[in-house]
Amino acid sequence: MNPKIKPFLNEEGKIIQLPAKQSKKLLVYEYLAEKFDDDQEYSEKSVNQLINSWHTFGDCIFLRRGLVDNGFLCRLSDGSKYWRNKEKE
Repeated sequence: MNPKIKPFLNEEGKIIQLPAKQSKKLLVYEYLAEKFDDDQEYSEKSVNQLINSWHTFGDCIFLRRGLVDNGFLCRLSDGSKYWRNKEKE
């Protein structure tokens, strides 16, 4: 874990807020993306469940969108399958 994101995590390692600064926000997204297995496909529901287990502020949709928009997760255009972007490792 990058020490720059420590202020944004609780003692359990869950995200308590997203940083305002984009460079730190990307580090938080990278941290969250590391919770996804490399060679596994996920349904939207399972993505939401995994994200919910790693944050405390109740907005998995915002975090999911951030992961996809910043290239950490890929998805089919219909949203039926998600997977970790290996190019971001």
